Amino acid sequence: MKMIDLTQKKNVIEVYRSLDFTDIKKSYTDEGTKYCFDVLDEKVKTGYMIKLACFRHLRDLQRQGNVDFPYTYSIDEVNGLLKFAKICPNVDTGEPTKLMAWQKFILCMLFGWRNVNGGKRYSRAMVSVARGQGKTYLMAILTAYSYFIESLGLSNQDYLVTSINFKQTNKLLGYIKSMMKQIIQNEPFKSLANESELGLHSDQVIMKANNNVLRAISAESGQYDSFHFTTAIFDEIGELKTRDAVSKIVSGQVKVPNRQFIQISTSYPDPNVPFHQDQKMLQQAMEEDYKRDADTYLCLVWQQDSLEEVFKPDEWVKSNPLLDLESERENLLKGLLDKRDSDLLSGNISDFQVKNMNCWLLADSNSFLELNDIEDAVVDEFDIKGRRVYVGLDASMFSDNTAIGFVYPYVSDDGSRKWHIEQHSFIPWQQAGSLEAKIKKDGINYLELAEKGYCTITSHPQGLINPEEVYRWFCDYVEDNQLDVVFFGYDAMMVDKIIKALEANTSFPLMPIRQRTSELKDPTKFLQTLFIEGNITRRDDEIMRKALINAVIKEDNIGIQVDKMKSTYKIDVVDALVDAFYDGMYAFEDYAITNNPTWKVEHMSQEAVLEWIKNPESGLLEEY
Repeated sequence: MKMIDLTQKKNVIEVYRSLDFTDIKKSYTDEGTKYCFDVLDEKVKTGYMIKLACFRHLRDLQRQGNVDFPYTYSIDEVNGLLKFAKICPNVDTGEPTKLMAWQKFILCMLFGWRNVNGGKRYSRAMVSVARGQGKTYLMAILTAYSYFIESLGLSNQDYLVTSINFKQTNKLLGYIKSMMKQIIQNEPFKSLANESELGLHSDQVIMKANNNVLRAISAESGQYDSFHFTTAIFDEIGELKTRDAVSKIVSGQVKVPNRQFIQISTSYPDPNVPFHQDQKMLQQAMEEDYKRDADTYLCLVWQQDSLEEVFKPDEWVKSNPLLDLESERENLLKGLLDKRDSDLLSGNISDFQVKNMNCWLLADSNSFLELNDIEDAVVDEFDIKGRRVYVGLDASMFSDNTAIGFVYPYVSDDGSRKWHIEQHSFIPWQQAGSLEAKIKKDGINYLELAEKGYCTITSHPQGLINPEEVYRWFCDYVEDNQLDVVFFGYDAMMVDKIIKALEANTSFPLMPIRQRTSELKDPTKFLQTLFIEGNITRRDDEIMRKALINAVIKEDNIGIQVDKMKSTYKIDVVDALVDAFYDGMYAFEDYAITNNPTWKVEHMSQEAVLEWIKNPESGLLEEY
């Protein structure tokens, strides 16, 4: 198969049109595959994430039979679930609701793809759509099908519905029980209920004859241990700040042959949560079509492509697919317009963007950057060898991270001026008590990132920053990559051992910078503008990403600088980058500090001065 990488251009439709799917279109006429073709043929309007998911499905259909792809798409499984869905009543009306194409697509993806043992391919899945799109009804269908049909002939099977708190969990269970009550009024489910001694209780549904139990357990209680769930559904999981609950559920499913853990949620203001982190991971996995990463993890996200679409109601169907239902469109659109306008007037438009557009935001109105700008800047690679670099140092006072920021100005293929940024952090753990505690406190897996080269975990026996280690790492890094360090900015109040060592043993052009708004306003604004205009690139580095997300703008009468959202948040990387941009922002200008002849002379080594004097082009050796 042709190697396809969508990480850079993200041109799904263009790549789709360049490939031949004729055989797939002839062979697969099921509802799930038909929806994919409709999306990619642009008969149905969706956002980028759903286009990716549809493209993944079609490519996977082509992959069937390959040695490295042990999965098949079962039309029989698809038809069985969709047939069952036709008898599932909407508890509000008492009658089955005809499913829309996008809803059928969800069911087809979840249950249609199978592994070599006949179990479900996708052991984990996430489904995200804007509020009020009927996801509860869909999850009730899935739960009922799994409990009634997939459990046939089996005993001692555990099933789970859960949410962030007791109230939300019970609400979901209540909806499912109401649906089941109506299903078992008719055959063959009436007989099944009698034979299995089905009991619908306040906190569970149980088949006493075979001990198959559907449990309702809230994340508040966290009592997932000792259960091995065949199907687990977690509603509004986007609010969870840690992976503790998820880990308990998933670890209990390891040996279950037909397991599936489905995570359901809209977006939330804070992107520093596992649900969003997994979305980004799965987006990359889908974009890297040539790889086999995350083959057992499904990602279906209906969301807007940009926050600016708040003023484009014709685009809202991307996050609100119910707008494609003619009978609902007028009423739903009016409700969305009213909500948008009301939030605009109250200054709370972010609520509409989060819940009704299904977009992730930064958690603070004074955020330094928007999330999309941070994430759109990511590139897979950047060759730093032999490049000119501007450096900034944010040295910790006690036991905070020490960060070195690198700014590489370059000219892109189209001739435009760009800047690439990287960082390296030194991680102490003394204050946290242990490295494990530090990782949990910061929400960053420093061990994994150290392996990738984004940080160094301190070698100090008490977990403090080791200045000698920082100094040695930097010198080795510059030498190994043959970097031309033209500027090194640092906090004027932090003349510590690192700076003294650099002064004594190197010729790097060091410059103290006073950390006040009047000094920092220009590089701070410049860095912000680069992200907004798309003239900056960065590696997929979680330490930098978190720092950029955590940074807010602090303003006074003199200027601006970055600050933290909370005292516990890390922004040391941003501080280091701002110091580097103190002169890096002028990289292409003659009036840059480092482009000033006087400054250059003052910061030359003795050898460089001698070479310069002897150079005929300098004009210094001319005869008078």
